[in-house]
Amino acid sequence: MSTSKRGLDPEQVAAYRTDGYVIGDGLLKPDTFLGLKNHFERKLAALPEGERPEDMDVPHFTDPELFRWLLDPDVLDVVESVVGPDIALFTSHFFCKPAGDGKSVPWHTDGYFWREMIEPAGQAMTIWLAIDPSTLENGCMKVIPGSHVDGTESYRRVTDDTSVFDEELDQSRVDASRAIPVQLRPNQFSIHSGALVHSSEVNRSALRRCGFTMRYISTSVRFNHEGVGHKHQIFLARGKDRAGNTYGDPTRAYPELVQTRGMGQRFVGAER
Repeated sequence: MSTSKRGLDPEQVAAYRTDGYVIGDGLLKPDTFLGLKNHFERKLAALPEGERPEDMDVPHFTDPELFRWLLDPDVLDVVESVVGPDIALFTSHFFCKPAGDGKSVPWHTDGYFWREMIEPAGQAMTIWLAIDPSTLENGCMKVIPGSHVDGTESYRRVTDDTSVFDEELDQSRVDASRAIPVQLRPNQFSIHSGALVHSSEVNRSALRRCGFTMRYISTSVRFNHEGVGHKHQIFLARGKDRAGNTYGDPTRAYPELVQTRGMGQRFVGAER
């Protein structure tokens, strides 16, 4: 049996370092991807009445089966290409924009929403795995290449009721003319830095857009157990701890963490 790794190639890693994001093909083996897609469809069908499909944040806290994909060796090989061999799972999120009224995500950096949880927050990285096609028509993510090195962190309130956030980057700090759409086929993926400026628009199309965001940090990144730690939990994914963090058990559920999460914790995964 082959033990070779399937991480990013050197050109992709270089592009990630320069642009703050990169696109890849075939993150999961076909049967493994189909298993994830089918698992998501069952979860979506079981959503409580009135709950938005964009709200499927930290699903691994109540569904340990998701670690089958979150800790998949092919996924962790990609992560290792960026953060090194010592990896912690930070969080996950099914972000599903239904056809016709899928919500928008304003310009932001993920690290802004994680600043009280991990230090340095910008070093977290996201794998955005397409469950459905993600296109301009159904509200794909848009990124501003190179913005992860700008340090732009001036925010203002959002009043748009189509937005999943109530804060956004000050528009005077965002050069939207430089934005690049990240269009993906199912099982294609993008990775982006926690410091990258990105957004996505309302889905008014007839096509649903769902992605599974899997977020990781190096174990040298310090998780704030004393602050919001009682509302969140990280998990050792590969290698060893480097920062004195405490890790959860991926074989058990943590429903108590979901029950104690306030609105300030909602969308800890931010978006894409």
